Amino acid sequence: MENNISSADELKTIRKIMEDSSRFLSLSGLSGVIAGIFAIAGALVAWLFILNHDMHYDEYFRSISAKEASLLRWRLIADAMTVLFLSVLISLYLSSRKAHKAGKNLWSPVSRRLLVNFAIPLITGGIFVIILLIQNHIQLIVPCFLIFYGLALLNAGKFTYGEIFYLGLLEIITGLASAIFPSLGILFWVIGFGILHIIYGLFMYRKYES
Repeated sequence: MENNISSADELKTIRKIMEDSSRFLSLSGLSGVIAGIFAIAGALVAWLFILNHDMHYDEYFRSISAKEASLLRWRLIADAMTVLFLSVLISLYLSSRKAHKAGKNLWSPVSRRLLVNFAIPLITGGIFVIILLIQNHIQLIVPCFLIFYGLALLNAGKFTYGEIFYLGLLEIITGLASAIFPSLGILFWVIGFGILHIIYGLFMYRKYES
């Protein structure tokens, strides 16, 4: 009987070692919450100070001159890049702290594979969004952000927590809904990058870190 218990414990230990070596488990749930807050703050800045309180941003772009539209595009890009930079920065800091507490190295072969698989769809989406901006297809920018981000999460999900896969699916669904209702892009931005991130982050923190 004791031998059976010992064998079962050994199998659990082996399984855990294999899991730790094949998946990046230092992602912090709090980083998802903070990224969601940054996304909502960025949307509020865009709505209040860039788009002049106009929720239907595609219509607003059509109502102003080409010079004004060009300036607004660069302001929106700066807003989005600031949100992205702050989100990545806090994610790296919290994940590094979590890895340090667990006695693990943040930069490992698994984390490199995770980064590559995450970056390919994300960079592709970023280039596609720039093309949309140049061609003035403003109404498709938010849907593309959400869809390509969701694809990046799906692609990277096999190298980290399985919950990332489901977050990716929800981001894609939100992006498709935004494509159906393009005039409500800011609202879908808040839902996809804000609310979903906060819910996901709280769930992950409670499940793996609390």
